[in-house]
Amino acid sequence: MTLPIFFSLGATLLMVPAAVTPWMAKTRDGKAFWQSLLLATVLAVLMTRYWFGAGWSASLAPDLWVTVAATLMLLVLVCLRNAVARQITVLVMPYLLLLAVLACFSASMVNVGVSDEAPAGWIGVHILVSVITLGLLTLAAAAALASFIQSRALKTKRPNALSRLLPAVGDSERLYERLLMASEMVLAAGVATGMATEFAETGRLLVLDHKTLFSLLAFGLIGGLIAGRRWGGVRGQTAVRLLLVAYSFVLLGYFGVKFVKQVLLS
Repeated sequence: MTLPIFFSLGATLLMVPAAVTPWMAKTRDGKAFWQSLLLATVLAVLMTRYWFGAGWSASLAPDLWVTVAATLMLLVLVCLRNAVARQITVLVMPYLLLLAVLACFSASMVNVGVSDEAPAGWIGVHILVSVITLGLLTLAAAAALASFIQSRALKTKRPNALSRLLPAVGDSERLYERLLMASEMVLAAGVATGMATEFAETGRLLVLDHKTLFSLLAFGLIGGLIAGRRWGGVRGQTAVRLLLVAYSFVLLGYFGVKFVKQVLLS
């Protein structure tokens, strides 16, 4: 077993308590919740440091770990300020654990370096903005999914173990609307830094590759959703579906081609 796989597996296994603890409602505001969440965050940060210790990488495993780390750090900050966010950890943590598992499968792939045509500072800023955007959208998507699950349970009058752990529909909607607004602002910065990086590399401001196309689609869809919720009366399951579609665009742009090339076709 290679060292990257060993480290990835160890970190992933130690993150399991953070995915299990939110299911125990009595511990959600206690030490067990915070200890497991902080442990998972520290492990993800250490794994990110391990992968990027030798410089920026465009491989799938480092991208997955930096996404998990960024999302966890944002989750901790949001949970400290908003108790509703603690309730959606029951959805967020299993998803992040899945990303960590995917990172384990891709840990043995050949490292892919980033282009050295653009200044390192621009590349660093663009990567930072990108992972913050993806982290915020991940939390927003989880809050939207919580609203959807809770709405379905209320509509069918069949609450289940999961819906009982999730926040009320109104609380979830307010949370994901705030996260959406934050992610739209950061995504705008991501598009701008991406254009600056592209200009430094090729002399062109915009190249319509898959990543740029999906990012622009997500930016437009999220902006339209925010406007629709504010002034157009877009609510309920329609808003949730639009948000999840926008999130899927970002995922496809960020991970899609890398996953196909480095995992499925390797």
